Amino acid sequence: MRVGIDTSPLVQTRAGTARHIRGLLGALRGRRGLELELLSFGGAGRASSIARDALWYPLGVGRRARRFDVLHCTTFRGPVRAPVPTVLTVHDLAILRFPEAFPRWHRLYGSVGLEHVLRAADALVAVSEFTKRETVALTGVPAERIRVIPNGLDRQFVADGPRADGDYVLAVATLEPRKNLARAVEAARLAGVELRVVGARGWGGVDVAGWVGEVPDADLARLYRGARCVLYPSLYEGFGLPVLEAMACGTPVVTSLGTAMEEVAGAAGVLVDPHDASAIANGIREAETRRDELVPLGLARARELTWDRAADAVVELWSELA
Repeated sequence: MRVGIDTSPLVQTRAGTARHIRGLLGALRGRRGLELELLSFGGAGRASSIARDALWYPLGVGRRARRFDVLHCTTFRGPVRAPVPTVLTVHDLAILRFPEAFPRWHRLYGSVGLEHVLRAADALVAVSEFTKRETVALTGVPAERIRVIPNGLDRQFVADGPRADGDYVLAVATLEPRKNLARAVEAARLAGVELRVVGARGWGGVDVAGWVGEVPDADLARLYRGARCVLYPSLYEGFGLPVLEAMACGTPVVTSLGTAMEEVAGAAGVLVDPHDASAIANGIREAETRRDELVPLGLARARELTWDRAADAVVELWSELA
């Protein structure tokens, strides 16, 4: 089976979508009977982003797909028409749920092209049940065309290994409005703990005390292991990889009620109202009190979600379509 996989998002981001693509490709490579060709267009920056949305996805990627049995676009950007069965991955639909939290070009794509592209695909992969429900509710795609395939865990995130020094709570997030970092800072102040924030600078002019920038994954794993807890109070996510990574590193997680993170954490997380800094602060205290209970639950939960399992499910879907 010959499959074309669009990897263009790798030139745009190193955050969760990039981790998804790299993790899935790593688990797919070398599988017998599977021939993968990686497709990409353009570089980083706003001009390339516009060119991809205006030219590559509507026209270019579909033309390249003729020689494949299946085309898989790794985000919700893809062709409206393609000569072969097409799969799109939906990581989240924040662009439709909270359009005001995105730059103007992304809002335009969300309002003009997104629903048409999703409805045209032969199948969608949703990274959580939460994202599947959002896709049905916001785009009208029938539930039976959506396959839930959760993300997996990169190998470097394990409990055994060096720990960062210090007495701190860790937040891992791109600096942008929906990550709710201002309330995270306030919650840490109320709880009387140091907050360290790791992540890329995003858009919207978000700046927070305790931000240390982006770090290599080996350093991130050390920070996870050394933290009193990991704070992830995002207002909206389709999955929330830092929740999974923190649990795998043996660290309790405080995260948001009513989003995909509740599904990812299961019984292993402390769930709080992300709109209430006092509730988040209480969550930090609870995570410390319940650490001996939460750590083994988190380690067990992390073992359930692997890239090999995700790859098995994706190949099964491709085979059904081809």
